[in-house]
Formats: sequence, structure tokens, C-alpha cells
Amino acid sequence: MNVIVFSKRLGKARQFELNRPLAMTVTLAVLTTVLSGVLFLGVQLGRGGFANDPVEQVGHWGATLEQQRLDVISARRELQERLDAIATRVGQMNAHVIRLDALGRRLTEMANLDKGEFNFDSAPAVGGPEGLVEGAVASTDLTAMLDDLTRQIKDRERQLSVLESMISTRNLSRQIVPGGRPVTQGWISSYFGHRADPFTGRKAFHRGVDFAGPAGAQVVAVASGVVTYTKERFGYGKTVEINHGNGYVTRYAHNQRVLVAIGETVKKGQPIALIGSTGRSTGPHLHFEVLKQGRAVDPMSFVKR
Repeated sequence: MNVIVFSKRLGKARQFELNRPLAMTVTLAVLTTVLSGVLFLGVQLGRGGFANDPVEQVGHWGATLEQQRLDVISARRELQERLDAIATRVGQMNAHVIRLDALGRRLTEMANLDKGEFNFDSAPAVGGPEGLVEGAVASTDLTAMLDDLTRQIKDRERQLSVLESMISTRNLSRQIVPGGRPVTQGWISSYFGHRADPFTGRKAFHRGVDFAGPAGAQVVAVASGVVTYTKERFGYGKTVEINHGNGYVTRYAHNQRVLVAIGETVKKGQPIALIGSTGRSTGPHLHFEVLKQGRAVDPMSFVKR
């Protein structure tokens, strides 16, 4: 076996001749060195990859899987809590909507609106072209939408409450201002103003309107209010007076019998007495007066309402 060695320093090549046994020895030495190096590297890699006992490594993996399982359970619990919170919010909003529907129906009745115009028992008709879908709604976006919708519902509820108050005030004003006839039967026998006194024949001022009618016929309140007087009054006989607020008082005189008591709240059209002829009277009739700020005014402007 010939081995050629080239020397750069000497600038020439040298040739060595090895016999066969020596060549085999050198080859085996090289192979042994390479295999020893590979085995050493394998051992080192094995020690680095499995520094611990395999049983211990499997235990470490099990602990990691258990922690991941606990993380999943925690995430599910948190998601369920969020869903429960959203369900509660939706329930609260549904309660607000129910109150709004009830308030809307009440306002429709109070305002005498056509039920077909505002039907709070069914959802309003809606429509329009299909819009672009912008993607899935995130949890934060959903919460913001619920907050905004809740604010809108509360705002509408406040607006409807104010409207209800305004309508109620308007209806109450109509109820407390005297209007209509104070008797269920009878006719006007004497008007407000100057007339001849029925007992003396002299000219006198009549402070009310007389309604002649059958004895025992009902006398009714011409407006809602509180009864403030139910006794005998000189010249008036058995008298009922009702305070309606805003300076209005109505007086019903010459009654046969009084049906209400002092302090009682009465409604418009409610019977309060029976026609009679008590006091300074020539026969069964009702003497009806309207006082504004303590001054008698012509009742006919209210009777004709």
C-alpha cells in the first residue's frame, strides 16, 4: 500500500510504502476512533435529552397535562360567568321593555289614540336592504352593544314617563275645572245676575244658576275635588261645597239630603246630594254656584262645556 504525503513547506511530495498488515492496522485504528467519537456524542446527547429518569419525565408530562386541564376548566367557568351576566342583562332589558309596552298602552288609552296606530302587543314592522356582515362580534363589542341598548331603553322610558305625566296633568286639569250640568234631571229656572227677588220682588243679584227638578233627583259634582262643607248655611239650606284646586270652589244648595262627608274626595259626575227645597226656597231646585278665588262667577260658562 503506497501513501503519498505532499509537503507545502518543502514543496515536494514524498511516497511511503506500507505493507498489508500495517495498512489494516491503521484502518482499524481510524474506524475505532470514529466509532468511539460517535458513541461518545450519542451518550452526551442521551444525557442531555433524558437528564432525568424516564419515569420522572412521564410524571412531569402528566403534571403539565393536569395544569392544562385545570386551565380549560377555569376558562369554561369564566365563559359561563360571562354568559350568566349577559343573561341577567338581557332579563333586565326585557323587564324594561315590558314596562315600556305597558306604559305605551296606557298612554294610548289616555290620549284616546287609535289602537291600530300604536299597537304595543306586537313587534313593529321593519325592513331594508341586506347589509354587509363585518365579521363575528367580540365579547367586548357585545357588552358595549348591551350597554348602549340599555341606555336607549332607559332614555325612552324617561321620555314616556314625562309624556304620561303631561297627559295626566292635562286630564287632571280637565277633571278639576268645573264643567257640565250639576243635576241628572231638571231645567234652568233662573240665571246668574240681576233679577227680581222671588220673596220680596225687589231687584237683587243672583250669585248662581237654579236648576228646577223633581225632589230626590241626584245632584252630581261637576269636577273632581275634596268636599269642604256639608252643613246648613243661612239662606242656602243644606249645602255642599267642593274645592277643586286652582282657586275653584263649587257650591250646591237647597238639598234634601247630603250624600258625602267633609274631607271626602269625589270624582266628576259622582252623586253628592239629592234635590230638595231647604233654606230660602220656593220649591225643589238646586242652587249652583262657581267661585273663582272666592268670587262668584257665571256658572253658565262652565255648564255649557
